[in-house]
Order: sequence, then structure tokens, then C-alpha cells
Amino acid sequence: MFKVILSTLSLSNASRLLLAGLLGLAGLATGTVHAQSAGQAAKSPSEFVETVANNALEAVKKDSAVKSGDLVKINQVVNEYVLPYVNLEKTTRLAAGRYWRQATPQQQTDLIQAFKGTLIRTYSGAFTKVDQRSTFAMLPFRGDANADDLVVRSTLSQNNGPAIGIDYRLEKTAQGWKIYDLNVEGIWLIQNYRNQFSQQISQNGIDGLITALNQRNQ
Repeated sequence: MFKVILSTLSLSNASRLLLAGLLGLAGLATGTVHAQSAGQAAKSPSEFVETVANNALEAVKKDSAVKSGDLVKINQVVNEYVLPYVNLEKTTRLAAGRYWRQATPQQQTDLIQAFKGTLIRTYSGAFTKVDQRSTFAMLPFRGDANADDLVVRSTLSQNNGPAIGIDYRLEKTAQGWKIYDLNVEGIWLIQNYRNQFSQQISQNGIDGLITALNQRNQ
């Protein structure tokens, strides 16, 4: 009845987006103590991302349940460590575009939760891509390091595939830096989902999009 939201992504591109999620979302979530100390000690956004993402990479390497794609474990990791460092509301709002303003508060809440479930289920396939030789490195920063909204660039090297370029869009908030978008080799997460969300909403409305996402998550 509903179109599969991720149907327009090739397996290769989907995997790359997932790997971005691994380091872009989970990468900022290796633990409250680690992230807080990294944020306090970092002299730049790049240094902050580098510290917490490297911590995350090492944590994932040691967690066989996460690497195996255990959704219960992944949900625990996301809820405890990822969400404090990601503005998921903003990610969802920007992905929904102009339709966000048409949604009721309840529909907005339901869409955030449905999108979260989609990302978690999709990310689960990326954890198996991490191996003991996976390494994370920052690229030279371009832009104004004092800006409140900026992009930092990195690469993820793997033993089982070519290095992947990952960009992180961050915003400065009262709670510190938060990630709200990711670019993996030219594919921005928000733009990718905005196109798909727009098509789904135009055909079946906001509730139709929420239903489609939730059906995909089952």
C-alpha cells in the first residue's frame, strides 16, 4: 500500500549513509563522561568530533552485540548516548521541509519517533562494516571555526573497502555542539530523505508517511 521509503537508495549508497550514521550519530555518543570531557578540552569543532568519534569507533569494535546488528542493543546505545548529542528534531523538521509546518504537534512527535526508528534499523547494517583496522581521521577545516553552524570533514578507512568521506554539519547550542546532518561522499542525509518524504506526503499525507516509516521499522 505504501512505498518503501528507502527504495530509491542503492545498496551501496545506503551502506555509506549508514556508516556516516555510525560515526556521525553514534560517533558522538561513546558516553556522557567521554563526550563532556572531549567537549571541554577541544579547541575546535574538528577536535571535538575527532575525539568523540574515535572513542565511538573503539567502543563499537569491542561490542559484539552492536556489531552483529542487535536492534535492542542498538536502541539502548542510541537512547543513552546518541540523542544527547544529536538534534533529531531539527533533522526530521528539515527532512520534512514545508510539510513540517502543516503537521500537528502530535504528528511532529510521531514523525520524529518513526524517523528515529528508520535510522536505527537502517544503521544496524553499518555496524557489521566496522573491523579492527577501521580508522577515523579529520581533514583540514574549511570555514570560520567561530561560526555557530559549520561543517567538519573526515574520512573513515576500512580493511574491507575504500576510505569513505564523511562531512558533519554541526550547530552550536546552549548544551554544546550538536550534529543535525551528514554528508557521505556527496549525499546529504537530510536532502536524501526530504525528496523521499515529499513524494510520500504528497501521495498519502503526513500520516501516510508516518505509517510507511513504521511499517518499514517492523
